[in-house]
Amino acid sequence: MSIRPIRWLAALALVAAPMAVFAQSAAPARVASPDGRLVVEVSTDGEGRPSWRAERDGKPLVAPSRLGMLFVDAPKFERRLAIAGQRAGSADATWELPWGERRVVRDRHNELRVTLAETQAPRRRFDVVFRVFDDGLGFRYDIPAQPGLARLEIADELTEFVVAPEATAWWLPALEWNREEYLYQRTPLAEVGRAQTPITLRAADGTHLAVHEAALVDYPAMNLVRVDGHRLRADLTPGTGAARASVAAPFATPWRVLLVADSAAQLASSDLVLNLNEPNALGDVSWVRPMKYVGIWWEMHLGTHTWASGAQHGATTERALRIVDFAADHGIDGVLIEGWNEGWDGDWFGNGEDFDFTRPYPDFDLERVAGHARARGVRLIGHHETSGHAAHYESQLGDAFDLYRRLGVDAVKTGYVADGGQAKVRDEDGRLRYAWHESQAMVNHHDRVVREAAKRRIAVNPHEPVKDTGLRRTWPNLVTREGARGMEYNAWGLPGNPPEHEATLVFTRMLAGPMDFTPGIFSMRTRSGEPMATTLAKQLALYVVLYSPLQMAADLPEHYEANLPAFRFIQDVPVDWEDSRAIAGEVGEFVVFARRDRRSDDWYLGAVTDAQARTLRAPLDFLEPGRRYTAQVYRDGPGAGWQADQTDLVIESREVAAGDTLELRLAPGGGQAIRFVAGPAGNL
Repeated sequence: MSIRPIRWLAALALVAAPMAVFAQSAAPARVASPDGRLVVEVSTDGEGRPSWRAERDGKPLVAPSRLGMLFVDAPKFERRLAIAGQRAGSADATWELPWGERRVVRDRHNELRVTLAETQAPRRRFDVVFRVFDDGLGFRYDIPAQPGLARLEIADELTEFVVAPEATAWWLPALEWNREEYLYQRTPLAEVGRAQTPITLRAADGTHLAVHEAALVDYPAMNLVRVDGHRLRADLTPGTGAARASVAAPFATPWRVLLVADSAAQLASSDLVLNLNEPNALGDVSWVRPMKYVGIWWEMHLGTHTWASGAQHGATTERALRIVDFAADHGIDGVLIEGWNEGWDGDWFGNGEDFDFTRPYPDFDLERVAGHARARGVRLIGHHETSGHAAHYESQLGDAFDLYRRLGVDAVKTGYVADGGQAKVRDEDGRLRYAWHESQAMVNHHDRVVREAAKRRIAVNPHEPVKDTGLRRTWPNLVTREGARGMEYNAWGLPGNPPEHEATLVFTRMLAGPMDFTPGIFSMRTRSGEPMATTLAKQLALYVVLYSPLQMAADLPEHYEANLPAFRFIQDVPVDWEDSRAIAGEVGEFVVFARRDRRSDDWYLGAVTDAQARTLRAPLDFLEPGRRYTAQVYRDGPGAGWQADQTDLVIESREVAAGDTLELRLAPGGGQAIRFVAGPAGNL
């Protein structure tokens, strides 16, 4: 397959003039999406305050919204500014994901670069760059080096999103102790407080919006605070000093992103965030291999084993060898072993000083387990829990990754379990400081981890992470991450994740990128015995609905061995896709996804619902015309339901083709998973 290079149209002439003739009432700068539906305008008012606005199909989408920046040691960028020049360009290109939801991504956008210059001393200037796609837009500040502005000590941004229509919002609170691990709130937009991104909005006319960011590098994460009405203002995560961001000019901020779609399903299909990131910086990344894995993990959440040493220690040599054998016997690629290294005894939560990332506990023979895994064709997934002590982890990072490289461990799950604001970093003077998980210091820490891992050809899966902003395009070894309430909340007892949780994640958290949700629970009970809000069919469907190139079969091997017919779907389902299509869905209610295997002609379908039983119709027009398929169906049985018989599962097969429509009956809290096995081409 050939990949077409970017073709930039000839830039419009830079409009420039001596500062004396700049008019603060100059004509606005405008740019439209390639399909013409979305139009963005940048202007300044009578006081020289810059703003942007957007309309779609001629209707206001974003009302005039401020642009600018506050500094801790210099006058702000806010007023007495004029449009000093503008340039326009376009791109239409395709590029290839080495792994992902689809193989080929199209980048089609129009660009507008607006230069804003101060009309009075100190006469600084900066650019605001907009890229407008058919499904949304991104913009960022691009600040050149200039006299008196060699370094930027940024107190905050003045960036705003003033949403024009009335809207319902799905959002998480920002700057709270439990990081991203809250249930999404559904409120009117006018009741949003301080929110994390992505925040998802549904307007009264059915238009769906989401505000996020892309390419978060050397900068704090952006939150949003509702100032009044529908006015959302950027709220950068605090740093360890007065400045929230400290950067050297020239510098470009991350992209501020607004996704726009006619439906929830279209919103979940966007590649805009990926397109705003830089291309692959690693070259050949064939060593980054998506996989399914099992591990020593769920039993600790159930409380039957511990990460710490002692009689209930989970990560023993014998237990690890048995799980490696289970993976090998059932075609599972990898094994994760948590609690293998010293440092888990005592008060490890939010501490981290005692972790040793190269020294195993005495009852765990790392060399033997790694050798046995290699002999059986199973890949070990390393584990580095830091308890948020990034500085301590960095002091051992090289040695830890060198050990994994020597043993053939080519993926690592990292963890940062600590209260929000209690991560530990070192400042430029070497002093230990407390930091927010999404501060500039922690953003830079995660960047160092990914780069050091890439030097050893190791993939990284961070938990309690900085949110995903599409950096997997630039660093393909940054394969997935957590960043939301995962399956472990269902192990701990009530309240766990409610039935609508996964159908909410698809249209909120998953807009940012892959999530290591760790599905596949067959046992259905919390540590205290209550039922989880799911059915067995839903657990299977999650492998299609919630994308991750690392997908865990999270339950215990003995639970899978007790139900091998259902486990067969987990064995079969891929984790790397040629194409993905969101067929239908509504935020927090239901979702249907279809995905095609990258290594065969087979398709897979996953559907999940909230607490309400549903019957959905799924046209099979994604299948290849003129070809028969065998649909291997795993569906809720007649007695299924999250408050009824959770394990009532019907497995059946039928012949289908592209012109057919399937009726999907989903129990309360349930789902359906289907594998479409392709027959010979042209067999109709």
